[in-house]
Amino acid sequence: MVGDNMKNPINRRLPFIFKDELGKYIVIFLFMTLSIALISGFIVADSSMIKAYNDSFEKYNIEDGHFELSDELDDDLKTTLEKENVKIYDLQYIEQSVDNNKSTLRIFKPRDKVNKVCLMSGELATKENEVAIDRMYAENNNYHVGDTVTIGDKKFHISGLIALSDYSALFSNNSDLMFDSIKFGVAVMSKEGYNSFENTKIHYNYAWLYNEKVNNEVNAANDFLSVLVKKSGNIEDFVPQYINQAIQFTGDGMGGDQMMMEVLLYIIIVIMAFVFAVTTLNTIENEAPMIGTLRAMGYTKKELLMHYMILPVLVTLLAAFVGNVLGYTILKDYMAGLYYGSYSLPTYVTIWSLEAFIKTTLIPIIIMIIINVAIIINKLKLSPLRFIRKDLKKTKKRKMFTIQKLSFFHQFRLSVIIQNISSYATLFVGIFFALTLLMFGMVMRPILNHYQDLVIDNLTADYQYVLNMPDDVDTSFVEEMFSNIPEVFRETFVNMIQDTYQDEIDNYFLTDNKDAEKFSMSVLKTLPENTIEESVSIYGIENNSQYIHIKKLPEKGVYISKDLSDKYNLKEGDTISLKESYEDVRYTFQIAGIYEAPGSMALYMSKQVFNDTFNHTDNYFNGYFSSSQIKDIKDEYISSIITVDDMTKVSRQLDVSMGDMFEVVKGFSIIMFAILIYLLTKMIIENNVVSISMIKILGFNNREISSLYISATTIVVIVSTLISFILTTILLSKIFIIVFSNYSGWLPFYVEPVIYIKMFIMTILAYLLVMLLQMRKIKQIPMDEALKSVE
Repeated sequence: MVGDNMKNPINRRLPFIFKDELGKYIVIFLFMTLSIALISGFIVADSSMIKAYNDSFEKYNIEDGHFELSDELDDDLKTTLEKENVKIYDLQYIEQSVDNNKSTLRIFKPRDKVNKVCLMSGELATKENEVAIDRMYAENNNYHVGDTVTIGDKKFHISGLIALSDYSALFSNNSDLMFDSIKFGVAVMSKEGYNSFENTKIHYNYAWLYNEKVNNEVNAANDFLSVLVKKSGNIEDFVPQYINQAIQFTGDGMGGDQMMMEVLLYIIIVIMAFVFAVTTLNTIENEAPMIGTLRAMGYTKKELLMHYMILPVLVTLLAAFVGNVLGYTILKDYMAGLYYGSYSLPTYVTIWSLEAFIKTTLIPIIIMIIINVAIIINKLKLSPLRFIRKDLKKTKKRKMFTIQKLSFFHQFRLSVIIQNISSYATLFVGIFFALTLLMFGMVMRPILNHYQDLVIDNLTADYQYVLNMPDDVDTSFVEEMFSNIPEVFRETFVNMIQDTYQDEIDNYFLTDNKDAEKFSMSVLKTLPENTIEESVSIYGIENNSQYIHIKKLPEKGVYISKDLSDKYNLKEGDTISLKESYEDVRYTFQIAGIYEAPGSMALYMSKQVFNDTFNHTDNYFNGYFSSSQIKDIKDEYISSIITVDDMTKVSRQLDVSMGDMFEVVKGFSIIMFAILIYLLTKMIIENNVVSISMIKILGFNNREISSLYISATTIVVIVSTLISFILTTILLSKIFIIVFSNYSGWLPFYVEPVIYIKMFIMTILAYLLVMLLQMRKIKQIPMDEALKSVE
């Protein structure tokens, strides 16, 4: 069919058309090639990474889940638990500061059975003074194989760089909004090196694998949890694989990224297809008498359609071919580097993907054909006589209206806009999309910086210490001791000894630090039937607290953080329902107010209300707010320390992970803006060649003519840009809500006012550059063009 069509005599003019429109076709070709190359390289890298990630589950024997206990798992409990169709593995770890608290390493013993290690470079640690650390953490902190690093108070030689299969995203806590590969890393030491850290808190962490494949991971995990709760009352953490962000975040992120990039490509192709279609319609209008003559001579609509479709399809096909070659060679390595800059992935092998070829070659061509055929065939339905008469409007021509108060120049500009309304509509859509991309690239860093500034300015305390305080000491044995004495005395003795015993325990957790203020803390989960299940910190605080500035704590209601309020659209007077992490015990609280605490998904109540709600003793507490470091409580009694680094990890990590991508998006969107302006203004000028020539005959100079035509386009561009600012801001704010509703935590959308000014300047500069080219085009239009036109 193609061969027969190329034999069509009218197709002999295609080389001349291509030569005359060389600038347009080169610009479209380069832009489509760049777009397809970027997306192709991304899909190839993404597909290869996803395969390596999926294969890692079996290759490295990744856990089906893990749990942490406050005490070491004894053999009897292990035997009991393993009767539940699971095999349990010891994966205990310690955490140590690196190079004077610049960051924290989570250190494991050698792993050879579950969650195995991928060695990226160097060697695994075999000596007491050696350590193998995570590759991405090492890159972000400028560590290399052979360097010496201070871990805790000891010096270690970095023997190798690794990737841990269960830490492809470096989440220190599963409830975190974002992982942190700068301030947090993982490492593996020899048993001797691990054991050299004495008087250090040990996290008794255990992984499990199912002996047989389970049909429903959720039910299997819940069944195992129920047994664990019954048999052990000291659960610190329980994370099945399917909700483990350190494992799942990478796979979810890569899959979502690919879909987003594919949608971006297809939007670009659709816009380019409309540009082709609009410019082809312009050509059809200019060649209308010729088309009418050909139709009268017997040429069919199909033959003419094929004629006008050849160049758009050939340009798209060539751009797809060259773009794929670039994507598979140069750009795939760049895109893979972006992934390695975000995730701690094992080594991968490039997959030559048929899927990438289909998505970046066949689908763009199909989109180009469908849109152009739909638009062009509609125009070719007109009769040959109407083509010969150049009567191509489906409706009768209306008289051009005039506005008496407007000058000739203003009326002329208005007529130019009205006559080219379809071209300007396409231009508006292109500007809107280009500015959406541009704003996304420009707002992300300010959003992260604004978020970080908010967190720092509203920081609750420089240090928040969460203690390993037992919920309440089990003193049931005291009641048994006095079970034989008269009841009238029993209660007095029991209470006295229980209080004394509790006080002795509490003394281990007391500090002489004058800055320290006690608080009670627990963690509940949002209800899974309403949204994703995420953690909410519950604080019981002192009245007139020097750290939480709530004037008067309510006796019944609670305050919630603004982030929690914004994410779930909660306001004063509403209620919020939460549940226990490992039991189906639910709480409902009345919201008495909103507290400004950026970076926190939290709920605040008085200590008395907290202890009553969660059935603790009146004096119970398990944490300290402090403006200075507490040094008189032993490390083994401290569960965690929350500092400003923990609160700002989201902005810090996103900047590292996506900083390069932000710059790519900005550059790409400006190029797209300039190309769309160039193509559509070029078409508008070409569509008005006869009118411009006539105006020249009437004595208007080039500057005045440019003022008439370019000013009309300038008005449309400026208006489109300003409207796009409003629409883009609304669109991105909605997208942020949708995106972050599927993640733990909250990142508020914010547009720095100066961004609008920067965007406007960038678009105007790009526009002015294009206009210089178009003014040159106007100067080249001869006066005799008007005399050649026979109406």
